[in-house]
Amino acid sequence: MTTSEPTPARHRSGGRAGRALARAASARVQGAAFITREIPPYELLGEEGLQLVESNADQLLAEVGVEIRDDAEALQLFRDAGATVDGITVHFDPGHVRALCATAPREFTQVARNRERSVQIGGNHVVLAPTYGSPFVRDLANGRRYGTLDDFERFVKLAYSSPWLHHSGGTVCEPTDVPVNKRHLDMVYAHLRYSDRPFMGSVTAPERAADSIEMARIVFGADFVDRHCVVLGNVNVNSPLVWDATMTGALKTYARANQAPVVVPFILGGAMGPVTTAGAVAQAHAETLVGVALGQLVRPGSPAIYGNFLSSMALRSGSPTFGMPEPALGSLIVGQLARRAGLPLRCSGAFTSSKVPDGQAMSESAVSMMSALLCGANFILHSAGWLEGGLTMGYEKFMMDLDLCGAAHTYLKGVSLDHDQFAQDGFAEVGPGKHFFGSQHTLRHYETAFYEPALSDSNSFEQWRDAGELTSEQRAATMVRDTLAAYEAPPIDDAVDEELKEFVARRKAEMPDQWY
Repeated sequence: MTTSEPTPARHRSGGRAGRALARAASARVQGAAFITREIPPYELLGEEGLQLVESNADQLLAEVGVEIRDDAEALQLFRDAGATVDGITVHFDPGHVRALCATAPREFTQVARNRERSVQIGGNHVVLAPTYGSPFVRDLANGRRYGTLDDFERFVKLAYSSPWLHHSGGTVCEPTDVPVNKRHLDMVYAHLRYSDRPFMGSVTAPERAADSIEMARIVFGADFVDRHCVVLGNVNVNSPLVWDATMTGALKTYARANQAPVVVPFILGGAMGPVTTAGAVAQAHAETLVGVALGQLVRPGSPAIYGNFLSSMALRSGSPTFGMPEPALGSLIVGQLARRAGLPLRCSGAFTSSKVPDGQAMSESAVSMMSALLCGANFILHSAGWLEGGLTMGYEKFMMDLDLCGAAHTYLKGVSLDHDQFAQDGFAEVGPGKHFFGSQHTLRHYETAFYEPALSDSNSFEQWRDAGELTSEQRAATMVRDTLAAYEAPPIDDAVDEELKEFVARRKAEMPDQWY
Protein backbone atom coordinates (compact mmCIF):
# COMPACT_ATOMS: atom_id res chain seq x y z
CA MET A 1 0.00 0.00 0.00
CA THR A 2 1.15 3.53 -0.64
CA THR A 3 1.61 6.10 2.08
CA SER A 4 2.59 8.89 -0.28
CA GLU A 5 1.13 12.30 0.39
CA PRO A 6 -1.78 13.18 -1.90
CA THR A 7 -0.60 15.28 -4.82
CA PRO A 8 -2.90 17.31 -7.06
CA ALA A 9 -2.85 17.53 -10.82
CA ARG A 10 -0.88 20.40 -12.42
CA HIS A 11 -2.70 23.68 -11.98
CA ARG A 12 -2.37 27.41 -11.62
CA SER A 13 -2.33 28.50 -8.00
CA GLY A 14 -2.66 31.72 -6.03
CA GLY A 15 -5.21 34.46 -6.66
CA ARG A 16 -8.67 33.81 -5.28
CA ALA A 17 -7.81 30.33 -3.93
CA GLY A 18 -4.80 31.75 -2.11
CA ARG A 19 -6.87 34.53 -0.56
CA ALA A 20 -9.51 32.00 0.50
CA LEU A 21 -6.87 29.87 2.19
CA ALA A 22 -5.46 32.92 3.98
CA ARG A 23 -8.93 33.89 5.19
CA ALA A 24 -9.50 30.33 6.40
CA ALA A 25 -6.25 30.37 8.37
CA SER A 26 -7.19 33.68 9.95
CA ALA A 27 -10.70 32.46 10.77
CA ARG A 28 -9.26 29.38 12.48
CA VAL A 29 -7.46 31.58 14.96
CA GLN A 30 -10.34 34.01 15.47
CA GLY A 31 -13.40 31.86 14.83
CA ALA A 32 -15.94 30.60 17.35
CA ALA A 33 -15.29 27.27 19.04
CA PHE A 34 -18.81 26.11 18.14
CA ILE A 35 -22.02 27.42 16.56
CA THR A 36 -24.83 28.91 18.59
CA ARG A 37 -28.04 28.32 16.66
CA GLU A 38 -30.20 31.39 16.04
CA ILE A 39 -32.89 29.61 14.02
CA PRO A 40 -35.29 27.07 15.54
CA PRO A 41 -35.15 23.39 14.59
CA TYR A 42 -37.95 22.09 12.43
CA GLU A 43 -40.82 20.43 14.32
CA LEU A 44 -42.25 17.81 11.98
CA LEU A 45 -44.67 16.04 14.32
CA GLY A 46 -47.20 17.42 16.74
CA GLU A 47 -47.78 16.16 20.25
CA GLU A 48 -50.08 13.33 19.17
CA GLY A 49 -47.58 12.01 16.64
CA LEU A 50 -44.68 12.15 19.09
CA GLN A 51 -46.65 10.31 21.74
CA LEU A 52 -47.46 7.64 19.14
CA VAL A 53 -43.78 7.13 18.33
CA GLU A 54 -42.85 6.97 22.01
CA SER A 55 -45.63 4.49 22.76
CA ASN A 56 -44.43 2.20 19.97
CA ALA A 57 -40.89 2.40 21.33
CA ASP A 58 -42.26 1.52 24.77
CA GLN A 59 -44.13 -1.42 23.26
CA LEU A 60 -40.92 -2.76 21.71
CA LEU A 61 -39.10 -2.53 25.04
CA ALA A 62 -41.95 -4.12 26.98
CA GLU A 63 -42.93 -6.93 24.60
CA VAL A 64 -39.85 -7.71 22.52
CA GLY A 65 -37.14 -6.42 24.82
CA VAL A 66 -33.46 -5.81 24.27
CA GLU A 67 -30.78 -8.47 24.42
CA ILE A 68 -27.61 -7.73 26.39
CA ARG A 69 -25.02 -10.33 25.52
CA ASP A 70 -22.10 -11.46 27.68
CA ASP A 71 -22.39 -8.64 30.22
CA ALA A 72 -23.62 -9.92 33.58
CA GLU A 73 -22.95 -6.55 35.24
CA ALA A 74 -25.21 -4.68 32.82
CA LEU A 75 -27.98 -7.25 33.29
CA GLN A 76 -27.69 -6.94 37.08
CA LEU A 77 -27.76 -3.14 36.91
CA PHE A 78 -31.01 -3.23 34.98
CA ARG A 79 -32.44 -5.92 37.26
CA ASP A 80 -31.62 -3.85 40.32
CA ALA A 81 -33.23 -0.81 38.66
CA GLY A 82 -36.53 -2.67 38.32
CA ALA A 83 -36.43 -4.02 34.76
CA THR A 84 -37.50 -7.58 34.01
CA VAL A 85 -34.53 -9.73 33.00
CA ASP A 86 -35.26 -13.05 31.30
CA GLY A 87 -31.94 -14.69 30.50
CA ILE A 88 -30.15 -12.08 28.40
CA THR A 89 -33.33 -10.24 27.40
CA VAL A 90 -34.33 -7.14 29.30
CA HIS A 91 -37.91 -5.83 29.29
CA PHE A 92 -38.97 -2.40 30.51
CA ASP A 93 -42.37 -1.13 31.56
CA PRO A 94 -43.62 1.86 29.53
CA GLY A 95 -41.78 5.02 30.51
CA HIS A 96 -39.23 3.19 32.70
CA VAL A 97 -36.16 3.49 30.49
CA ARG A 98 -36.85 7.13 29.78
CA ALA A 99 -37.05 7.79 33.52
CA LEU A 100 -33.66 6.11 33.98
CA CYS A 101 -32.18 8.62 31.52
CA ALA A 102 -33.44 11.63 33.47
CA THR A 103 -30.20 12.10 35.43
CA ALA A 104 -28.17 12.76 32.25
CA PRO A 105 -27.44 16.46 31.69
CA ARG A 106 -29.27 18.33 28.95
CA GLU A 107 -26.09 20.19 28.09
CA PHE A 108 -22.42 19.85 28.95
CA THR A 109 -18.99 21.18 28.03
CA GLN A 110 -16.36 19.01 26.41
CA VAL A 111 -13.13 20.66 27.49
CA ALA A 112 -10.40 20.96 24.88
CA ARG A 113 -6.63 20.93 25.41
CA ASN A 114 -6.81 24.56 24.32
CA ARG A 115 -9.55 25.79 26.64
CA GLU A 116 -10.58 28.42 24.10
CA ARG A 117 -11.60 25.57 21.76
CA SER A 118 -13.84 23.79 24.30
CA VAL A 119 -17.28 23.00 22.91
CA GLN A 120 -20.74 23.23 24.40
CA ILE A 121 -22.83 20.17 23.53
CA GLY A 122 -26.59 20.46 23.87
CA GLY A 123 -29.07 23.32 24.07
CA ASN A 124 -28.92 25.55 21.00
CA HIS A 125 -25.28 24.74 20.23
CA VAL A 126 -23.90 22.88 17.20
CA VAL A 127 -20.52 21.16 16.95
CA LEU A 128 -19.19 19.85 13.60
CA ALA A 129 -16.76 16.91 13.47
CA PRO A 130 -15.09 14.95 10.63
CA THR A 131 -16.14 11.57 9.25
CA TYR A 132 -15.43 8.53 11.41
CA GLY A 133 -14.41 4.93 10.80
CA SER A 134 -13.41 4.60 7.12
CA PRO A 135 -10.94 1.78 6.34
CA PHE A 136 -10.06 3.32 2.96
CA VAL A 137 -8.91 6.75 1.84
CA ARG A 138 -9.06 8.35 -1.59
CA ASP A 139 -7.36 11.25 -3.31
CA LEU A 140 -7.26 12.46 -6.88
CA ALA A 141 -3.65 11.46 -7.53
CA ASN A 142 -3.52 8.02 -5.91
CA GLY A 143 -7.12 6.77 -5.98
CA ARG A 144 -8.64 4.47 -3.37
CA ARG A 145 -6.36 2.60 -0.96
CA TYR A 146 -6.22 1.39 2.62
CA GLY A 147 -5.75 4.16 5.16
CA THR A 148 -2.47 4.49 7.04
CA LEU A 149 -1.29 6.31 10.13
CA ASP A 150 0.16 8.99 7.84
CA ASP A 151 -3.29 9.48 6.34
CA PHE A 152 -4.83 9.63 9.80
CA GLU A 153 -2.40 12.31 10.93
CA ARG A 154 -3.00 14.35 7.77
CA PHE A 155 -6.74 14.36 8.31
CA VAL A 156 -6.26 15.47 11.92
CA LYS A 157 -4.13 18.34 10.60
CA LEU A 158 -6.69 19.22 7.92
CA ALA A 159 -9.49 19.28 10.49
CA TYR A 160 -7.42 21.40 12.86
CA SER A 161 -6.68 23.86 10.04
CA SER A 162 -10.32 24.40 9.14
CA PRO A 163 -12.31 27.34 10.52
CA TRP A 164 -15.52 25.41 9.94
CA LEU A 165 -14.94 22.31 12.08
CA HIS A 166 -14.97 22.45 15.87
CA HIS A 167 -13.89 18.94 16.81
CA SER A 168 -10.99 16.68 15.90
CA GLY A 169 -13.27 13.64 15.66
CA GLY A 170 -12.23 10.07 16.37
CA THR A 171 -11.23 7.35 13.93
CA VAL A 172 -11.11 9.72 10.97
CA CYS A 173 -9.73 6.79 8.97
CA GLU A 174 -8.41 3.40 10.03
CA PRO A 175 -4.58 3.31 10.19
CA THR A 176 -4.44 -0.21 8.81
CA ASP A 177 -0.62 -0.30 8.88
CA VAL A 178 -0.76 -0.41 12.70
CA PRO A 179 -1.92 -3.57 14.59
CA VAL A 180 -5.63 -3.54 15.45
CA ASN A 181 -5.02 -3.74 19.19
CA LYS A 182 -2.49 -0.89 19.19
CA ARG A 183 -3.71 1.64 16.64
CA HIS A 184 -6.00 3.37 19.14
CA LEU A 185 -2.90 4.57 21.00
CA ASP A 186 -1.48 6.23 17.90
CA MET A 187 -4.85 7.74 17.01
CA VAL A 188 -5.44 9.31 20.42
CA TYR A 189 -1.86 10.60 20.47
CA ALA A 190 -2.35 12.19 17.03
CA HIS A 191 -5.49 13.99 18.22
CA LEU A 192 -3.72 15.26 21.31
CA ARG A 193 -0.49 16.25 19.56
CA TYR A 194 -1.58 17.59 16.17
CA SER A 195 -4.74 19.35 17.34
CA ASP A 196 -5.83 21.13 20.49
CA ARG A 197 -9.55 20.71 19.84
CA PRO A 198 -11.84 18.19 21.58
CA PHE A 199 -11.55 14.59 20.39
CA MET A 200 -13.06 11.09 20.56
CA GLY A 201 -11.42 8.00 22.02
CA SER A 202 -11.53 4.31 21.16
CA VAL A 203 -14.54 2.02 21.71
CA THR A 204 -13.41 -1.22 20.03
CA ALA A 205 -12.66 -2.86 23.40
CA PRO A 206 -13.18 -1.74 27.01
CA GLU A 207 -9.42 -1.71 27.62
CA ARG A 208 -8.91 0.54 24.59
CA ALA A 209 -11.53 2.91 25.94
CA ALA A 210 -9.63 2.85 29.24
CA ASP A 211 -6.37 3.65 27.45
CA SER A 212 -8.02 6.62 25.74
CA ILE A 213 -9.20 7.98 29.07
CA GLU A 214 -5.81 7.40 30.69
CA MET A 215 -4.11 9.40 27.95
CA ALA A 216 -6.61 12.18 28.57
CA ARG A 217 -5.68 12.07 32.26
CA ILE A 218 -2.01 12.58 31.34
CA VAL A 219 -2.95 15.78 29.49
CA PHE A 220 -5.68 17.17 31.75
CA GLY A 221 -4.95 15.61 35.14
CA ALA A 222 -6.87 12.76 36.79
CA ASP A 223 -8.90 14.97 39.14
CA PHE A 224 -9.89 17.30 36.31
CA VAL A 225 -11.02 14.38 34.12
CA ASP A 226 -13.12 13.00 36.97
CA ARG A 227 -14.98 16.32 37.15
CA HIS A 228 -15.10 17.35 33.47
CA CYS A 229 -15.83 15.71 30.15
CA VAL A 230 -12.72 15.75 27.95
CA VAL A 231 -13.29 12.77 25.62
CA LEU A 232 -16.26 11.20 23.81
CA GLY A 233 -16.73 7.54 22.85
CA ASN A 234 -18.96 6.58 19.91
CA VAL A 235 -20.73 3.33 20.89
CA ASN A 236 -23.03 1.48 18.49
CA VAL A 237 -26.04 -0.69 19.15
CA ASN A 238 -26.02 -3.99 17.24
CA SER A 239 -29.38 -3.23 15.70
CA PRO A 240 -31.95 -4.65 15.90
CA LEU A 241 -32.28 -4.59 19.68
CA VAL A 242 -28.94 -6.10 20.72
CA TRP A 243 -26.19 -4.69 22.94
CA ASP A 244 -22.98 -6.76 22.96
CA ALA A 245 -20.29 -6.82 25.65
CA THR A 246 -17.76 -4.88 23.57
CA MET A 247 -20.06 -1.90 23.29
CA THR A 248 -21.57 -2.07 26.78
CA GLY A 249 -18.06 -2.50 28.17
CA ALA A 250 -16.82 0.61 26.37
CA LEU A 251 -19.96 2.54 27.32
CA LYS A 252 -19.56 1.67 31.00
CA THR A 253 -15.87 2.59 30.90
CA TYR A 254 -16.64 6.08 29.61
CA ALA A 255 -19.58 6.62 31.94
CA ARG A 256 -17.69 5.39 35.00
CA ALA A 257 -14.94 7.94 34.25
CA ASN A 258 -17.55 10.73 33.81
CA GLN A 259 -16.85 10.88 30.07
CA ALA A 260 -19.59 10.93 27.45
CA PRO A 261 -20.69 7.92 25.41
CA VAL A 262 -22.35 8.84 22.12
CA VAL A 263 -25.05 6.15 21.93
CA VAL A 264 -25.85 5.33 18.30
CA PRO A 265 -28.10 2.73 16.69
CA PHE A 266 -27.04 1.73 13.18
CA ILE A 267 -30.22 1.05 11.25
CA LEU A 268 -30.30 0.25 7.55
CA GLY A 269 -33.97 0.06 6.66
CA GLY A 270 -34.79 -3.47 5.47
CA ALA A 271 -31.72 -5.03 7.14
CA MET A 272 -31.22 -3.94 10.76
CA GLY A 273 -34.65 -2.37 10.99
CA PRO A 274 -37.95 -2.09 9.14
CA VAL A 275 -38.22 -0.31 5.79
CA THR A 276 -40.80 2.09 7.21
CA THR A 277 -39.55 5.35 8.68
CA ALA A 278 -41.91 5.34 11.67
CA GLY A 279 -40.87 1.83 12.68
CA ALA A 280 -37.16 2.60 12.30
CA VAL A 281 -37.48 5.77 14.38
CA ALA A 282 -39.33 3.94 17.18
CA GLN A 283 -36.66 1.21 17.16
CA ALA A 284 -33.84 3.76 17.24
CA HIS A 285 -35.45 5.61 20.13
CA ALA A 286 -35.78 2.42 22.16
CA GLU A 287 -32.22 1.26 21.49
CA THR A 288 -30.66 4.63 22.27
CA LEU A 289 -32.48 5.16 25.54
CA VAL A 290 -31.37 1.74 26.80
CA GLY A 291 -27.73 2.67 26.19
CA VAL A 292 -28.07 6.08 27.85
CA ALA A 293 -29.85 4.44 30.79
CA LEU A 294 -27.01 1.95 31.28
CA GLY A 295 -24.51 4.78 31.53
CA GLN A 296 -26.68 6.55 34.09
CA LEU A 297 -26.92 3.40 36.19
CA VAL A 298 -23.12 3.18 36.21
CA ARG A 299 -22.68 6.86 37.15
CA PRO A 300 -25.79 9.02 37.55
CA GLY A 301 -25.31 12.50 36.15
CA SER A 302 -22.51 11.55 33.78
CA PRO A 303 -22.82 13.13 30.31
CA ALA A 304 -24.25 11.24 27.34
CA ILE A 305 -25.30 12.02 23.78
CA TYR A 306 -28.41 10.62 22.11
CA GLY A 307 -27.18 9.34 18.74
CA ASN A 308 -28.96 8.68 15.49
CA PHE A 309 -27.98 6.85 12.32
CA LEU A 310 -30.80 6.02 9.91
CA SER A 311 -30.28 4.91 6.34
CA SER A 312 -32.34 3.49 3.51
CA MET A 313 -31.43 0.63 1.17
CA ALA A 314 -31.67 -0.19 -2.51
CA LEU A 315 -33.92 -3.18 -1.87
CA ARG A 316 -33.33 -4.75 -5.28
CA SER A 317 -29.58 -5.00 -4.62
CA GLY A 318 -29.29 -4.84 -0.84
CA SER A 319 -26.88 -1.91 -1.04
CA PRO A 320 -27.23 0.88 1.53
CA THR A 321 -28.19 4.29 0.17
CA PHE A 322 -27.36 7.66 1.73
CA GLY A 323 -28.67 11.17 1.36
CA MET A 324 -32.21 9.93 0.68
CA PRO A 325 -35.37 11.76 1.79
CA GLU A 326 -36.78 9.08 4.11
CA PRO A 327 -33.88 9.05 6.61
CA ALA A 328 -33.79 12.85 6.38
CA LEU A 329 -37.42 12.96 7.51
CA GLY A 330 -36.65 10.41 10.21
CA SER A 331 -33.91 12.67 11.57
CA LEU A 332 -36.42 15.48 12.02
CA ILE A 333 -38.51 13.23 14.27
CA VAL A 334 -35.46 11.94 16.13
CA GLY A 335 -34.50 15.52 16.93
CA GLN A 336 -37.87 16.08 18.56
CA LEU A 337 -37.57 12.84 20.55
CA ALA A 338 -34.10 13.73 21.83
CA ARG A 339 -35.29 17.13 23.02
CA ARG A 340 -38.28 15.53 24.77
CA ALA A 341 -35.91 13.11 26.49
CA GLY A 342 -33.73 16.04 27.58
CA LEU A 343 -30.59 14.75 25.83
CA PRO A 344 -28.06 16.33 23.46
CA LEU A 345 -28.38 14.94 19.92
CA ARG A 346 -25.78 13.51 17.55
CA CYS A 347 -27.08 13.23 14.01
CA SER A 348 -26.08 12.55 10.40
CA GLY A 349 -23.53 14.53 8.43
CA ALA A 350 -22.48 14.69 4.77
CA PHE A 351 -23.53 11.16 3.75
CA THR A 352 -23.28 9.73 0.24
CA SER A 353 -23.04 6.39 -1.55
CA SER A 354 -20.88 7.87 -4.30
CA LYS A 355 -17.38 6.48 -4.75
CA VAL A 356 -15.90 9.82 -5.84
CA PRO A 357 -16.61 13.47 -4.98
CA ASP A 358 -18.97 14.09 -7.89
CA GLY A 359 -22.45 15.54 -8.34
CA GLN A 360 -24.08 12.53 -6.68
CA ALA A 361 -21.77 12.88 -3.70
CA MET A 362 -22.54 16.52 -3.12
CA SER A 363 -26.29 16.37 -3.74
CA GLU A 364 -26.69 13.44 -1.33
CA SER A 365 -24.40 15.10 1.20
CA ALA A 366 -26.40 18.33 1.05
CA VAL A 367 -29.68 16.51 1.73
CA SER A 368 -28.17 14.63 4.65
CA MET A 369 -26.40 17.62 6.16
CA MET A 370 -29.45 19.84 5.87
CA SER A 371 -31.54 17.28 7.75
CA ALA A 372 -28.99 17.40 10.60
CA LEU A 373 -29.09 21.20 10.68
CA LEU A 374 -32.88 21.34 10.57
CA CYS A 375 -33.49 18.57 13.12
CA GLY A 376 -31.58 20.44 15.81
CA ALA A 377 -28.50 18.22 16.08
CA ASN A 378 -25.94 19.36 18.65
CA PHE A 379 -23.04 17.15 17.54
CA ILE A 380 -22.78 16.38 13.82
CA LEU A 381 -20.33 13.57 13.16
CA HIS A 382 -19.35 12.76 9.56
CA SER A 383 -19.46 16.45 8.62
CA ALA A 384 -16.57 16.16 6.15
CA GLY A 385 -14.93 13.45 4.06
CA TRP A 386 -17.56 10.71 3.76
CA LEU A 387 -17.57 8.64 0.54
CA GLU A 388 -18.81 5.19 -0.49
CA GLY A 389 -21.26 4.73 2.36
CA GLY A 390 -18.57 5.53 4.91
CA LEU A 391 -16.05 2.99 3.61
CA THR A 392 -13.79 5.72 2.23
CA MET A 393 -12.46 9.00 3.60
CA GLY A 394 -11.86 11.34 0.69
CA TYR A 395 -9.24 14.08 0.78
CA GLU A 396 -10.93 16.21 -1.88
CA LYS A 397 -14.38 15.36 -0.54
CA PHE A 398 -13.19 16.57 2.87
CA MET A 399 -12.37 20.00 1.47
CA MET A 400 -15.58 20.18 -0.56
CA ASP A 401 -17.64 19.33 2.52
CA LEU A 402 -15.90 22.09 4.45
CA ASP A 403 -17.56 24.61 2.15
CA LEU A 404 -20.92 23.13 3.19
CA CYS A 405 -19.88 23.34 6.85
CA GLY A 406 -18.95 26.97 6.32
CA ALA A 407 -22.35 27.66 4.82
CA ALA A 408 -23.94 26.03 7.89
CA HIS A 409 -22.34 28.67 10.12
CA THR A 410 -24.10 31.42 8.17
CA TYR A 411 -27.36 29.50 7.79
CA LEU A 412 -27.71 28.81 11.53
CA LYS A 413 -27.13 32.48 12.39
CA GLY A 414 -30.47 33.36 10.82
CA VAL A 415 -31.21 36.92 9.68
CA SER A 416 -30.23 39.97 11.72
CA LEU A 417 -32.85 42.71 12.01
CA ASP A 418 -30.48 45.35 13.40
CA HIS A 419 -31.07 48.91 12.18
CA ASP A 420 -28.03 48.86 9.89
CA GLN A 421 -29.26 45.69 8.19
CA PHE A 422 -32.23 47.55 6.70
CA ALA A 423 -29.80 49.82 4.81
CA GLN A 424 -31.91 52.95 5.04
CA ASP A 425 -28.80 55.12 4.59
CA GLY A 426 -27.96 53.09 1.48
CA PHE A 427 -31.38 53.72 -0.03
CA ALA A 428 -31.06 57.43 0.76
CA GLU A 429 -27.65 57.59 -0.94
CA VAL A 430 -28.50 55.49 -4.02
CA GLY A 431 -32.09 56.49 -4.69
CA PRO A 432 -34.35 54.88 -7.30
CA GLY A 433 -32.94 53.14 -10.36
CA LYS A 434 -29.26 53.08 -9.39
CA HIS A 435 -26.99 50.31 -8.15
CA PHE A 436 -25.66 49.78 -4.63
CA PHE A 437 -22.21 48.45 -5.52
CA GLY A 438 -20.33 51.62 -4.66
CA SER A 439 -22.54 52.85 -1.84
CA GLN A 440 -21.14 53.47 1.62
CA HIS A 441 -23.45 50.77 3.04
CA THR A 442 -22.02 48.20 0.63
CA LEU A 443 -18.45 49.28 1.32
CA ARG A 444 -19.00 48.93 5.08
CA HIS A 445 -20.12 45.33 4.60
CA TYR A 446 -17.86 44.53 1.66
CA GLU A 447 -15.83 41.78 3.34
CA THR A 448 -18.55 40.25 5.50
CA ALA A 449 -21.85 40.58 3.61
CA PHE A 450 -21.90 37.14 1.99
CA TYR A 451 -20.41 33.76 2.71
CA GLU A 452 -17.77 32.96 0.09
CA PRO A 453 -17.04 29.24 -0.41
CA ALA A 454 -13.33 28.58 -0.82
CA LEU A 455 -13.77 26.12 -3.70
CA SER A 456 -16.65 27.53 -5.70
CA ASP A 457 -15.79 29.26 -8.98
CA SER A 458 -18.08 32.19 -9.77
CA ASN A 459 -15.82 33.77 -12.38
CA SER A 460 -16.84 34.19 -16.02
CA PHE A 461 -16.42 31.31 -18.44
CA GLU A 462 -13.41 33.02 -20.00
CA GLN A 463 -11.71 33.50 -16.64
CA TRP A 464 -12.38 29.89 -15.69
CA ARG A 465 -11.10 28.66 -19.06
CA ASP A 466 -7.94 30.76 -18.89
CA ALA A 467 -7.22 29.50 -15.36
CA GLY A 468 -7.08 25.91 -16.61
CA GLU A 469 -10.76 24.78 -16.57
CA LEU A 470 -10.28 23.25 -13.14
CA THR A 471 -13.04 21.16 -11.57
CA SER A 472 -14.06 21.34 -7.93
CA GLU A 473 -12.13 18.15 -7.24
CA GLN A 474 -8.96 19.60 -8.78
CA ARG A 475 -9.30 22.81 -6.81
CA ALA A 476 -9.87 20.76 -3.67
CA ALA A 477 -6.69 18.75 -4.35
CA THR A 478 -4.75 22.00 -4.48
CA MET A 479 -6.29 23.14 -1.22
CA VAL A 480 -5.36 19.84 0.48
CA ARG A 481 -1.75 20.34 -0.55
CA ASP A 482 -1.63 24.00 0.43
CA THR A 483 -3.36 23.43 3.77
CA LEU A 484 -0.96 20.67 4.77
CA ALA A 485 2.00 22.78 3.68
CA ALA A 486 0.78 25.69 5.83
CA TYR A 487 -0.07 23.54 8.88
CA GLU A 488 1.61 24.39 12.16
CA ALA A 489 1.17 22.08 15.15
CA PRO A 490 -0.35 23.66 18.27
CA PRO A 491 2.03 23.93 21.22
CA ILE A 492 2.10 21.21 23.86
CA ASP A 493 4.08 20.98 27.07
CA ASP A 494 7.23 18.93 26.40
CA ALA A 495 6.87 16.93 29.61
CA VAL A 496 3.26 16.05 28.80
CA ASP A 497 4.22 15.04 25.28
CA GLU A 498 6.99 12.79 26.60
CA GLU A 499 4.63 11.18 29.11
CA LEU A 500 2.12 10.49 26.35
CA LYS A 501 4.77 8.89 24.15
CA GLU A 502 6.06 6.81 27.05
CA PHE A 503 2.53 5.60 27.80
CA VAL A 504 1.99 4.61 24.17
CA ALA A 505 5.32 2.78 24.01
CA ARG A 506 4.72 0.95 27.29
CA ARG A 507 1.20 -0.17 26.38
CA LYS A 508 2.37 -1.40 22.98
CA ALA A 509 5.19 -3.37 24.61
CA GLU A 510 2.73 -5.05 26.98
CA MET A 511 0.81 -6.89 24.24
CA PRO A 512 1.61 -8.85 21.09
CA ASP A 513 0.47 -7.50 17.74
CA GLN A 514 -3.03 -8.47 16.65
CA TRP A 515 -4.03 -7.87 13.05
CA TYR A 516 -7.61 -9.16 13.25
